[in-house]
Amino acid sequence: MNLPNKLSVFRIILIPLILFFMLPISVFGLRPVHWNDFVNNYGLLVSGTLFVIAALTDLADGMIARKYKMITNLGKFLDSLADKMLVISVLVGFVERDRISSFLVVIIVLREFMVTGLRLVASKSGLIMAAEMIGKIKTVTQMIAIIFLFFESLFVFWTGLIFPSLSVESIEAGVRLCGNIFVAVSIVMTIISGLDYLIRNRSFLKETKE
Repeated sequence: MNLPNKLSVFRIILIPLILFFMLPISVFGLRPVHWNDFVNNYGLLVSGTLFVIAALTDLADGMIARKYKMITNLGKFLDSLADKMLVISVLVGFVERDRISSFLVVIIVLREFMVTGLRLVASKSGLIMAAEMIGKIKTVTQMIAIIFLFFESLFVFWTGLIFPSLSVESIEAGVRLCGNIFVAVSIVMTIISGLDYLIRNRSFLKETKE
């Protein structure tokens, strides 16, 4: 297994660790109070840092694969799988923390199922559906939105230092609004990229239907 593929696997391994620090433990009545207090107060900062590391490995494995010509079918599969697992897992975590609506996660999951399904059908026909720039932009907007959500408490703290005259309530409301805007942009890009994927491959869909 080459280095880019190892980075993709490493990204997958980070997912349960991110969720471990992100979500309080509540299993069969087990609720460790001290640990859950730590998670509620500082867990997002720790898991957010791990998420940034995971996002950087996503950037690094692509650069290394292209520079040293290590692009393989396994690598394409692992990279795409790791990205989807990472984003969807973390967004479900934010639903669990009551930060975003599950409806938004459903939109992303449906889009990924649709694209993955089309690629599988196309591959059996010998057709390769390559990722386009709009899909990469979609991924970037999702990453930015998630990173912002992870570090909202820091943004509140820094804003309070820069604008001490503002109340904590108004700062929190403003930061939360910014987070909602980032999430909304990522959802819009998810929908647009999905529609773009369908439109660009409509000829293949017509042939399949026939």
